[in-house]
Amino acid sequence: MTNYLIRNSAGLTLLCALLGTLCKTGSGQIRYSVLEELDKGSFVGNISKDLGLKPPELAERGVRIISKGKTQLFALNPRSGSLVTADRIDREELCAQSTRCLVKFNILVEDKLKIFEVEIEIKDINDNAPDFLTEELEIKIGELTAPGTRFPLKTAFDPDVGINSLQNYQLSPDDYFSLAVKIVSDGAKYPELVLEQALDREEKKVHELVLIASDGGDPVHSGNLYIQVIVLDANDNPPVFTQPEYRVSVQENLPVGTRLLTVNATDPDEGFNAQVSYILDKMPGKIAQIFHLNSVTGDISILKSLDYEDAIFYEIKIEAQDGPGLLSRAKILVTVLDVNDNAPEITITSFTRSVSEEAAAGREVALVNVHDRDSGQNGQVMVFVLGNMPFNLEKSIDQYYRLVTARSLDREQVSEYNITLRATDGGSPPLSTDTHIMLHVEDINDNPPAFTHASYSAYVPENNPRGASIVAVTAQDPDSIKNAHITYALTEDTIQGAPLSTYVSINSDTGVLYALRSFDHEQVRDLKVLVTASDSGDPPLSSNVSLTLFILDQNDNAPEILYPILPTDGSTGVELAPRSAEPGYLVTKVVAVDRDSGQNAWLSYRLLKASEPGLFMVGLHTGEVRTARALLDRDSLKQSLVVAVQDHGQPPLSATVTLTVAVANSIPDVLADLGSLEIPLTPEASDLTLYLVVAVAAVSCVFLAFVIILLALRLRRWHSSRLLQASGGGLAGVPTSHFVGVDGVQAFLQTYSHEVCLTADSGKSHLIFPQPNYADTLISQESCEKSEPLLVTQDLLEAKGDPKLLQQAPPNTDWRFSQAQRPGTSGSQNGDETGTWPNNQFDTEMLQAMILASASEAADGSSTLGAGAGTMGLSARYGPQFTLQHVPDYRQNVYIPGSNATLTNAAGKRDGKAPAGGNGNKKKSGKKEKK
Repeated sequence: MTNYLIRNSAGLTLLCALLGTLCKTGSGQIRYSVLEELDKGSFVGNISKDLGLKPPELAERGVRIISKGKTQLFALNPRSGSLVTADRIDREELCAQSTRCLVKFNILVEDKLKIFEVEIEIKDINDNAPDFLTEELEIKIGELTAPGTRFPLKTAFDPDVGINSLQNYQLSPDDYFSLAVKIVSDGAKYPELVLEQALDREEKKVHELVLIASDGGDPVHSGNLYIQVIVLDANDNPPVFTQPEYRVSVQENLPVGTRLLTVNATDPDEGFNAQVSYILDKMPGKIAQIFHLNSVTGDISILKSLDYEDAIFYEIKIEAQDGPGLLSRAKILVTVLDVNDNAPEITITSFTRSVSEEAAAGREVALVNVHDRDSGQNGQVMVFVLGNMPFNLEKSIDQYYRLVTARSLDREQVSEYNITLRATDGGSPPLSTDTHIMLHVEDINDNPPAFTHASYSAYVPENNPRGASIVAVTAQDPDSIKNAHITYALTEDTIQGAPLSTYVSINSDTGVLYALRSFDHEQVRDLKVLVTASDSGDPPLSSNVSLTLFILDQNDNAPEILYPILPTDGSTGVELAPRSAEPGYLVTKVVAVDRDSGQNAWLSYRLLKASEPGLFMVGLHTGEVRTARALLDRDSLKQSLVVAVQDHGQPPLSATVTLTVAVANSIPDVLADLGSLEIPLTPEASDLTLYLVVAVAAVSCVFLAFVIILLALRLRRWHSSRLLQASGGGLAGVPTSHFVGVDGVQAFLQTYSHEVCLTADSGKSHLIFPQPNYADTLISQESCEKSEPLLVTQDLLEAKGDPKLLQQAPPNTDWRFSQAQRPGTSGSQNGDETGTWPNNQFDTEMLQAMILASASEAADGSSTLGAGAGTMGLSARYGPQFTLQHVPDYRQNVYIPGSNATLTNAAGKRDGKAPAGGNGNKKKSGKKEKK
């Protein structure tokens, strides 16, 4: 009946294990039971059902096992939602001989950060047979041993528990021996060999016995021990320990080789029967590898370091055996004391790698588990966040903590946090462990773009090419990725009726502003543009900045003549100048404007061409046309003037106007010749005149350079030999003939008349030889002051106080010319003796062109002397002794600096010749003047 109940109980237990009975106790705790030695992947329990989830939700919600042990015994089947074995489970290896073998671990539901405790009981099966750990046992029994004497036998060991563990012993049948089983208080069974009758060594020396140990499993497993009993002479006292049980407590950090204690056993026999040796009983596990027993002295020492975390208690069985083989047993109980030799362990169970900066305080970042393998105070762990970090740790269940934000985060201040968690135990000294968590702060679009300047201004020259870049505006956004991607745009506006987009455009990526048209300063002087910078966030943020474009003026407009304006009816506009007009008489005024601005609109006027050079002059800045000298009867009625108006741009632009001046005292005189007044309108004639002027000017420049060099050489010798010697160190006594003479050099100097400018109140009197004069205006005092000195002598410095030096030499009235001085082509004397115009028509036209060139040069404002100069073109054609004094119409105002005298043809008057004479033929002369 007993066996029947045992078998039914075992069957029920097996059925319960196979069905994976689920037991729930308390909130959040799940219990299962499973048999050992099941195949990998064997069903344990329906964990998805117990968690209230469907099988597919296990993976979606991050359900996973968190085990404290080093080996993962169980796993989750995501398809079926069940808990299965991860490998074969050996209960004996896992829990040794513990009555109940429990495995605990936690299951985490990661999306809710919930933890469930799971407890699985490992059920034992009869997978181990009892084992004596040795196959043979030799017992020596004296023949005098009394019947009923008991001899302890080796015990069998069965690592199974319960009904599967060791249940009974059986001895093979024998007439001399029987088996007795001794059961102690802890339920352990110790077999003893009982002598039933006295031994007789002479009858039988050795007795062969078999001890069988069997368990209660189904099927039953057993183990055999072969006993050989040797009959000896009398040794009837086994060794006896001083105490049946020894207890010792040691710290886990005890050095290897340290003696724990010494056991002692005594034998009342004598001699060989009293010699006791100590034996460490063979036991399962690693006890024999940890402890060592000296067989002679009985000293117990350690072979390897103890670890409280591995085992806190050891039970060591020892035997004392005398010489003949009698033995006795004792136990040593070793308790391992904990020391603080393990630092706390921090495990990041769950972790969120990034948190949005808009997250409120209390946002979960990580789930942390702390554990210390030490016990007691050494295992008490505190965990905290190092540094001034915006994070807190909140206690969860068991040893779990939640890392949460203490406040909202700002990515623009800190984009990434390196969080350091420190766990410290309560030992002495305390041990600590640090772990690091890198947390990235995700950006939100909370910052609009900001321009680097409050406003922008740029300057663009007008007439710029289309598509030219003007200026670049830049904005910065402290956000990241797309929230910091900036696009630029222009706010639409209207300028002079046209959209702004037709004027400028902006590159949406770089912020570079481009011109879409060529700007005109005269139409648009500045543009005001509003630039918008927008990021790519959701929703996008933007900011504006004002940009002012200033259109810079360029000299692209020539001056425009406002007055005089040619009549539209084809008639000729005429200005009137009376013959009685004094020098400086205002004839008319040229009025011009320039559409440009600034320096480009500053205008200057000059006389470009005149039919009568030296008769009129033009104000440089006013444009007033005035008479340069008094009008004479011989002056032609019709005077044509070409006035040029030029601005100061780079390059300068100019415009010209042709004035017709009628010289007459009354209106009837003018009307008589109005039919003959014409204004040349042919562009080809004007262009030809311009080319002639340019050609003559170029030749004049070359010849002027030659004249200056020759003058420098000639005047040095002339000045030292004639001027200084004759005057005795001053200029007061220089005769007029030194300036106007009959020899070749004096005539040459007369031809290219020069000024002598003396300052009466300066000790640095200068002898000045300016450039040849081609102007139609008189020299001013400023030209003398600005001229460069040629010679300065000590005699002039000493004679500055002599008033004679300040006296002006009288003009030379002898203007007669020798045959060599009369006009004609170079090397010939083809003119008449009276010095009239050349008879050759080609020479006459060339002379007129050169006179016009001289008048053009005089209009530059650099001339210093009126009539009497301008011989460059003439001398090249008619010889170096020919001057404008040979021309009747251009020798009236010969001005000597420092004197009010005007040189006239006194010799001609003395000889009875007219001032305009040429053989006294006035009609012929008048005809030539009209040409």
